[in-house]
Amino acid sequence: MIEIIFHGRGGQGAVKSAQILALAASIEGKYAQAFPNFGIERSGAPVEAYCRISDEPILLRSQIYEADYAVVLDSSLLKIKDIKAKKKIIVNSSVGKCDLKETCAFDATTLALQVFGKPIVSTAILAIFSGFTNVVKKESLVKACGDFFSGDVLRKNVVIINEVYKKIGNKT
Repeated sequence: MIEIIFHGRGGQGAVKSAQILALAASIEGKYAQAFPNFGIERSGAPVEAYCRISDEPILLRSQIYEADYAVVLDSSLLKIKDIKAKKKIIVNSSVGKCDLKETCAFDATTLALQVFGKPIVSTAILAIFSGFTNVVKKESLVKACGDFFSGDVLRKNVVIINEVYKKIGNKT
């Protein structure tokens, strides 16, 4: 079983990211679950969302405490939270780079601003996660987005996924 924690701020799409990833995994015939963990729902407050993916049924229903991967939608959270992962931390940040080491930094905000005109980084960060881990395929991610978005919003999300894959190539 693979466990992923998404760290973000309210309104950034951490919960939606976990849901899209879980759906992409289920499209591939895997078992998956996604669920949020937050207190008072307010824009900008720290939020965690969780995703589990497995080839076997998932009977566990608890919060994830030691994830294989941590996906950080807002790098300022690194200053206030002790973010750890067994395998890799993927961070939306203009500082650093993405490689096969423990931390992968990628500027999802600039790409989102170019495509959406807003800092909506959830799809970009999912594409980065997918491209560097191969937990789900790009095609499954695109198909899952079709269940959450439509029209121009879907088209822009697909553009973002394709742009991320062009920038990072296949790093695994």
